[in-house]
Amino acid sequence: MDRFHVATLNILNLADRWDERLPLILADYAALQPDAIGLQEVVYVMQQDRLIGAAGAGEYRSVRGWAGRPEYGNALLIRAGLEPTIEERLDLGLERSAQRAVLALPNGATVLIAVTHLHHAVPAAAERDEQAGALLAWLDAAPSTTAQVVVGDFNTDPQEPAYARMSAAGFRSSYLEANGAEPAVTWPSGLQAPAMDTDGDPDCLDYIWVRGTVAVDDCRLAFDRPAVDDPTLYPSDHLGLSAHLRIG
Repeated sequence: MDRFHVATLNILNLADRWDERLPLILADYAALQPDAIGLQEVVYVMQQDRLIGAAGAGEYRSVRGWAGRPEYGNALLIRAGLEPTIEERLDLGLERSAQRAVLALPNGATVLIAVTHLHHAVPAAAERDEQAGALLAWLDAAPSTTAQVVVGDFNTDPQEPAYARMSAAGFRSSYLEANGAEPAVTWPSGLQAPAMDTDGDPDCLDYIWVRGTVAVDDCRLAFDRPAVDDPTLYPSDHLGLSAHLRIG
């Protein structure tokens, strides 16, 4: 059996006080040091993923999957020693994508880790459901592994069809499994900024999904603390998630 620590965070590109938010992200990442994290809204030309990966003692490789344009999209940060193989990207339409890689864990288990970010428009539940269907078909056709872990900003609350589709396909929400209910809110975080997104009601939109031979030891919110001297400054407009898993 292998232990695997995974996390997710939508970093909110370069908007809404990025220069002030970055130190908070780096501090939390230096403390968290997961085996893998899925990041969304990464601006590659700013090396945001690599800056985050350089925080703390661990060394990380970034596996990128652009969305909409080549300089922007998702990223998987993988801890050194867990070399990713079979790296693949899926276009989901509406300037969205998914990225996956297969990792061989130290005690023999294998895990497919994927990151995605579904369409954001509040009334677009049908479009998100279609994207979730495409994502699942892609994962069903993936190389066989001990477990699959899918993380990201699904822009989908637990009442939407895309959530039900993931559950029907055998995926389990790590937070739900560990705590008995989804978090009430993963967006918005409490960040205040002139151009911040105010569309939609506060809700749970971010997930760590698992299926296969995998047990969830714990799952909690992460990147959820405001600055010590400014309660309006958070690492992002989304809260992140962190889960400790046992695979195999």
